[in-house]
Amino acid sequence: MTAFASTADLTEKQVSFDELGPGLYGYTAEGDPNSGVVIGDESVLVVDAQATPLLANDVIARIRSVTDKPVRYVVLSHYHAVRVLGASAYKGAEIIASEVTRKLIAERGAEDMASEIGRFPRLFRGKETIPGLTWPSITFEKRMTLWLGAREVQIIHIGRSHTAGDTVVWLPKERVAFAGDTVEYGATPYCGDAHFTDWGATLDALEQLGAERLVPGRGRSLMNKKEVAEGIAGTRAFVTDLFALVKKGVARGATLKQIYDEAMATLRPRYGHWVIFEHCMPFNVSRAYDEANGIDWPRIWTAARDLEMWQALEQAAPEPKANP
Repeated sequence: MTAFASTADLTEKQVSFDELGPGLYGYTAEGDPNSGVVIGDESVLVVDAQATPLLANDVIARIRSVTDKPVRYVVLSHYHAVRVLGASAYKGAEIIASEVTRKLIAERGAEDMASEIGRFPRLFRGKETIPGLTWPSITFEKRMTLWLGAREVQIIHIGRSHTAGDTVVWLPKERVAFAGDTVEYGATPYCGDAHFTDWGATLDALEQLGAERLVPGRGRSLMNKKEVAEGIAGTRAFVTDLFALVKKGVARGATLKQIYDEAMATLRPRYGHWVIFEHCMPFNVSRAYDEANGIDWPRIWTAARDLEMWQALEQAAPEPKANP
């Protein structure tokens, strides 16, 4: 039986806790899911909770190395289990998410939890400490502003891209953005629940903020305008290249398996060195195939559907027959 590529990923990652400006930090781990930290006058805001309370405790330990102020807010950039299920470690914090993200938790949170734990066991160390789904205590439609004393924090439902509820945290005075999986850097965008047609416009909206430093969903913190531009451009190129290839395949009547094999061969030379490329691509091509066939709202991934899809697409292509 073919196992997910990620089940063999057992190597511990080196965590970095980069200062983006006074009281602003990016928690990154060599392509594992990132978190962000915003320290205000009297409290702390965390962007993305990690996958389990055990993993969240490492973020909390980093916070405690620089401040003893309480964590009062946790912002969820989207609904995926690997981002949200560690929230219970932040005792007493308000959990903030877009209204669409809450809708997605209600619609598919339980299935997503089982699906993600099965796909990537290393990222769910301590899963037995997860009390259940993470539910936001505060939701917003398009934009909300928090004042952490004198520090302004804008929380923006930036548009559909990685998911329908994608949210960024933006500090306008400091020109720092925490982008969630709307942007990746040196890591393959996971597109299994994506909206390819909208992703470019969402990146445009993010670009217009004018960030000078940015923490992507995966990959290291981007520390200047040039690096921010590279992160956005790289994400845009991958999503555009993949969806264009899939649309052409659908237009000519190719099967999902045929399109997947073509996508792997075509995209691997440019993107194959990015983190989790092998793991993401079956999910990415499957979702792109659905969207190219007119399915706007992503189908729910379940543990059973994950495995069925993976085994179908990861079958070795048949050897060409010799000429008689």
